[in-house]
This record gives sequence, C-alpha cells and structure tokens, in this order.
Amino acid sequence: MHVERVKYVIWAADLERATRFYQDAFGAVVTRSSSVMVELEVAGAVLGIHGGGEGKRTWTGISVQVPDVVAGAAEIVAHGGGLVREPQDEDGEAPHLAMCYDTDGNEFMLIRKR
Repeated sequence: MHVERVKYVIWAADLERATRFYQDAFGAVVTRSSSVMVELEVAGAVLGIHGGGEGKRTWTGISVQVPDVVAGAAEIVAHGGGLVREPQDEDGEAPHLAMCYDTDGNEFMLIRKR
C-alpha cells in the first residue's frame, strides 16, 4: 500500500481559537482550511483541527519535542493553554516532560530529547 501522508486530527469547540493557539505556540502553518476543519503543518507533521468539539479535556497522544521544556511550558501558558503537570527536575537533570493542554482542552506532552 502506498501511504501519501499521515494526519492526526483533534477536535475544537472554537476552530479559530484553536488554530491561533497552534500557530502562535508552535509556529504552525495553515496548509488547508474550510469552515469545519483546518490542517496545519508543525515541524513536518500534519495536524488537523476539526470544529464541532465539546471543549472537554481529552488526551490526544501528541508529543512535541522542544529544546527546553520549562521555557516551552511557559509559552503554552502564555498562549492560553495550561499545564496538567509542570516540568520537574529529574535526578539532577533538567526536566524532560511537561503535560499540557491547548485552548480546547486537548492534552499533549512537551518533551526534550534525552
């Protein structure tokens, strides 16, 4: 089978707000847009945001690698998202994980390369 691409889709109660969050927080670029769905590219990955979501807290399975988890977590909050679990030092090393959520309650991980 020839796979053309893989896209991960999340739901948003407010499609415009969710799109802005991913553009502002991650530098995502809109590659396709309609009244019900937006496709974004983030570091070569395709993220689809589908309108009509309930805005409830939902685990997505998305993991975003950044060079500094503490700074990244602060940016998530600055752009309207939040933290389920703040970055924590681990055995004397800088934090490698922060559990976050976007403006519509979609949970994701910020990680740093270990």
